[in-house]
Amino acid sequence: MVEMDAGGRPEPSPPSGQCSSAVTMRINAPVHLVWSIVRRFEEPHIFQPFVRGCTMRGSTSLAVGCVREVDFKSGFSAKSSVERLEILDDKEHVFGVRIIGGDHRLKNYSSVLTAKPEVIDGEPATLVSESFVIDVPEGNTADETRHFVEFLIRCNLRSLAMVSQRLLLAQGDLAEPPAQ
Repeated sequence: MVEMDAGGRPEPSPPSGQCSSAVTMRINAPVHLVWSIVRRFEEPHIFQPFVRGCTMRGSTSLAVGCVREVDFKSGFSAKSSVERLEILDDKEHVFGVRIIGGDHRLKNYSSVLTAKPEVIDGEPATLVSESFVIDVPEGNTADETRHFVEFLIRCNLRSLAMVSQRLLLAQGDLAEPPAQ
């Protein structure tokens, strides 16, 4: 397990043979709406453009420890990934995933995504940050691995922003958080 700091992020210095980084993006949609998309562990294809579909293994209830098998679109450098939900904190908006198997080169990959409320131009917005730690594959450098994973995360976050903003427009005045 990756050592986490108090904010749910991987510690800054990964062991030898690993690399880590973080990608941050501001999204012009309220945190409750962005979080409602992110927390759907069983539906990553909603905002991850390289994902074709997902099947839950074992129990279909969404809880820490549940496992999904993700199938990637053709043309992507991987075929499938088996992933375990490590963190799901609906109060603090923290979501963590660990890759535990599959047909790809992302060995010992672990990521933590946080969503924090912000205001942009007087409107509710969200600051999303995703940090990761991963083994550097044989034949690659730490920089190559880091840039590749950062690229994938940026694609996912851009897609998350577009999906969130479309949902916000579709909901109009209903974009308030659900009553507790």
